[in-house]
Amino acid sequence: ITTYRRLAESALDQIAPFFPGMPGPWTAGVALPGGDFPVDGVTALIEKLRHDYPFLTDRWAKRLIRAYGTDAHRMLGQSTCAADLGPDFGATLTGREVTWLMEKEYARTAEDVVWRRSKLGLRLTAEQVATLDDWIDAHCAASLRAAAE
Repeated sequence: ITTYRRLAESALDQIAPFFPGMPGPWTAGVALPGGDFPVDGVTALIEKLRHDYPFLTDRWAKRLIRAYGTDAHRMLGQSTCAADLGPDFGATLTGREVTWLMEKEYARTAEDVVWRRSKLGLRLTAEQVATLDDWIDAHCAASLRAAAE
């Protein structure tokens, strides 16, 4: 992540002459979304997530905390059971998580979700990925229809 920050700041340095008054680098001291917890606080976050959402397995809770940090709670919202999270695409990837990725991280395809936002492609079958892609297409189409109304 630090490498990405440095690359982004380097790119901004290159275009800075075209944007007078642009502030200097600032990302080194700012937590990424969901990263607003102590470095040694991962275990406590996992335990809190399991307490607040008892339907999560330990492995599932660990994956969510490692991927989303404190945002895992916001993503799960008022869920009281796994069924509240929508379809299960495999490897604990649910419709709620995919919707979160689409809304917050601009995922648009199954490839975005399983390779660019996670490495769940290592655990999902080709059939599961195809099902996910179809679901994303349908979700996007429904959103476009709703926006047009």
